[in-house]
Amino acid sequence: MSSTRRLTVAQALVAFLARQYTERDGRRHRLINATWGIFGHGNVAGIGQALLESGTAGTAATAGTSSTAGTSSTAGTSVSSGTGMPYIQGRNEQAMVHAAVGYARQSRRLSAHAVTTSIGPGATNLVTGAALATINRLPVLLLPGDVFATRPADPVLQQLEVPYAGDVSVNDALRPVSRYFDRVTRPEALIPAALQAMRVLADPAATGAVTLALPQDVQTEAYDWPEEFFAERVWQVRRPRPDLDALDAARRALTTARRPLIVVGGGVHHSEAEEALRSFAEATGIPVASTQAGKGSLPHDHPCDVGGIGHTGTATADELARTADLVIGVGTRWSDFTTASATLFQNPSVRFLNINITAFDAHKMSGLSLVADARTALDELAGALGTRFRVEPAYETEYADDKERWEHRVDAAYEAEDPDTRPTQPQVLGALDALVTGDDIVINAAGSLPGDLHKLWRARSADQYHVEYGYSCMGYEIPAAIGVGMAAPGRPVWALVGDGTYLMNPTEIVTAVQENIPIKVVILQNHGYASIGGLSESVGAERFGTAYRHRAGDGTYTGAPLPVDLAANAASLGMRVIRAKTVRDLREALAEAREAQVPTGVYVETETADTVSGAPPAQAWWDVPVAETATRPSAVKAREEYDRQVAARRRHL
Repeated sequence: MSSTRRLTVAQALVAFLARQYTERDGRRHRLINATWGIFGHGNVAGIGQALLESGTAGTAATAGTSSTAGTSSTAGTSVSSGTGMPYIQGRNEQAMVHAAVGYARQSRRLSAHAVTTSIGPGATNLVTGAALATINRLPVLLLPGDVFATRPADPVLQQLEVPYAGDVSVNDALRPVSRYFDRVTRPEALIPAALQAMRVLADPAATGAVTLALPQDVQTEAYDWPEEFFAERVWQVRRPRPDLDALDAARRALTTARRPLIVVGGGVHHSEAEEALRSFAEATGIPVASTQAGKGSLPHDHPCDVGGIGHTGTATADELARTADLVIGVGTRWSDFTTASATLFQNPSVRFLNINITAFDAHKMSGLSLVADARTALDELAGALGTRFRVEPAYETEYADDKERWEHRVDAAYEAEDPDTRPTQPQVLGALDALVTGDDIVINAAGSLPGDLHKLWRARSADQYHVEYGYSCMGYEIPAAIGVGMAAPGRPVWALVGDGTYLMNPTEIVTAVQENIPIKVVILQNHGYASIGGLSESVGAERFGTAYRHRAGDGTYTGAPLPVDLAANAASLGMRVIRAKTVRDLREALAEAREAQVPTGVYVETETADTVSGAPPAQAWWDVPVAETATRPSAVKAREEYDRQVAARRRHL
């Protein structure tokens, strides 16, 4: 008879999670490396007590990864032995998920964090973070408390009463944004639920947010658990090979192409396929354009790298896209920004070849599908081609010359003729660009910065460019920087935020101070939602409701700028803050922040960009519907432009 261990459900779950590992290419990583938590009546006596009893509730979060294979992770996570569960105290439930997502992305999806909350507002605050994780295909384990399974009173505090269903709670809001969801209403149900949760988290084709809803009474209930449940378990992160017939079809498509273009997405990074991509590009001469998630797959100075693609892309990449006869998508979801809302790829005979570990994404654009791991597929496609294919020298010369012209435009946007003037936003990026090395990691998600970064930033290493643009969630940057800092200790981590984003979610600055994670936060004050203001103007909405200003006499928000001092706010949360008024000040402040060993902010008010110092405009269209009928001239004019652009849309069938 097998032995058992008597533990509560919460204690058993924590012990189980501490013994789960992933393994890929012979390297082993702890799957759940830490648990973030805010405690309330839904989890304080369950998961909270279990974390305390695990014996490492006060252990630093960077000390929880273990490797029984003897080799450390290339993702930067620290490696040590241990069977406890490190705990991290958060301030906002959504932000805790963002931090966990940042950690998982930096860890190449091989290691993740769990997040526990109480039932009610704490649980529902997880929804935005869960959506971000799932959309970006990044693993995070959510452990929200739930209402009593035994129904001792009805309703209990924070219970959602649904007249037609007694088993619905607010946690059901997490179902559509989770890749796996289960509610553990009996102790013995934890075993299959926990195993399924680990399976999904470790599956590169299925991963995302995973939710195990835990009724608060069940969390504290004792059960005799089989010892086998707590044995070390290794989840192999597979590298599936492409189907041989599909591989041959891909080879034939390539050998007949005259103007091929590679578009790389986040799957290249997740697969650690950068070297395979480099070898493939160098052997074939095919230019490589990148989505937001794929940027950095090749360093910016590689001859084949032509920069970002799509609405926020470079002129070089977008012109190549318009004339490409074969587009090879590697690990991309083909979002509307990448395809310029289906207007970018205009060659009448254009075909698509999609390399993706997920069949759902490989099917997009109605192209040939290689459903496989990105690194494996690139290696095998290169082997199938051998030395029989390379683009014409004239094509290589064409994109090399175009790239050089674009770099001059980047230089112009970065340059500040007078260092004693207030910088524009591109000049802020230019000052940072002049300072960083391949060790630095730059994080952004929302506002006008993603567009400027995609067009202008010169990525020096595979993981330097961290822009979350699947969900483009305001408030992601600061908590994500903490997660990245935990996964890559010792490396400078920069969170770039505008004032709109900062006001959404600054609270985890307190966590960075508490854990002494020396993130660097660059706060750009431009007095409102600048990005949406520009978009509003372009679609005839005249920047309505986008400025941070007092009301004027006519009731509109056109008065004086609000007297908000974000630098003082950040300082009040414990962060050291340096104010920069000019370009010269900014350069000095960034250099000082980079060397700082405590969380440090750089606050700068930016100048409105003009045609000389601003970023180049969009090089491709993006569909934002415009009012079909209106009386204001701005909207009428915008609709005329919309009708002209939308006429170029095509369905690739």
